[in-house]
Amino acid sequence: MTALCPDGQRRNGFLLDFKSVYMLKYISPGSWFSLEYPDSWCEAEDAEDSFLFFNPEKWNGNFRISAYRGENRNYARDCMAGELKHTSGARQVRIGKWECVYLTENFREEGNDYTSHIWITGRDCISVECSFTVLKGEKATVGENIVSSLEVRLENEKPWKEVIPVRVLEINMINEDYDWAVSAVKKQLTKNFSSSEADIVSIQKVMDSESFKRDQRQAWESFGIAFGTILVNEMDGMNWVTVIDGRKEFPALRFAGTEFMVYPAELVWNKVKAGQRCDLKAEYSRIKAEVESLL
Repeated sequence: MTALCPDGQRRNGFLLDFKSVYMLKYISPGSWFSLEYPDSWCEAEDAEDSFLFFNPEKWNGNFRISAYRGENRNYARDCMAGELKHTSGARQVRIGKWECVYLTENFREEGNDYTSHIWITGRDCISVECSFTVLKGEKATVGENIVSSLEVRLENEKPWKEVIPVRVLEINMINEDYDWAVSAVKKQLTKNFSSSEADIVSIQKVMDSESFKRDQRQAWESFGIAFGTILVNEMDGMNWVTVIDGRKEFPALRFAGTEFMVYPAELVWNKVKAGQRCDLKAEYSRIKAEVESLL
């Protein structure tokens, strides 16, 4: 299980008036739903189609959420009714604006007793199941606060356009592209790669070697991601984020809590696509100057 707590992400959240906790926003892949979670928490790897959040420094519960799309507008309500009918101890509750079916499950693991607080809710054709697992006897307040922040977006509604802390999905993409680019550099130049400013020269040599065709978009975007990793390592406050722009969802960089954004994959690919040379050293100097002006 890999927890993701990128440095500086606390500055990318917001303070909710009705809570004394600084919150970060999460938007699910495909923008089915959004929620807000405490800034000391992280998203972590979990089962497919399930999203897990917890505090890696001081564990106080695991929050999981899954969403399912049905074929008719009554799907969410039917799921709730079915749970009420077939599950002993299930009852109706209201969490924020959401009507939920609530139940608990107790279990023992590695000598400890736990309780999973489960809420089933949703909207029209989208059913949502949330669970908050804590040590038995602990309150479920944090889980209830996250459930109350839930938003569900239907397909016919306006897409969200936001920048959020980087998700596990994009971290995996970044890692894959970075590993490919580093492998390409090592194979061609037989040099180590440490993601420092000095490695920009190595990436540039491989990009200029004519080993890759102009239409090999994935290769050029991967070189851009490797360049972005150097920016993160060399510039304090530069962090990976996830950009949600309608149907487009992709990793980018944002400097601290400012509006200054860098799109490393596009930076390289757009130049190559237009038949131009991407001068990474010049781009690095330009970005560094922008960052220093903000400081």
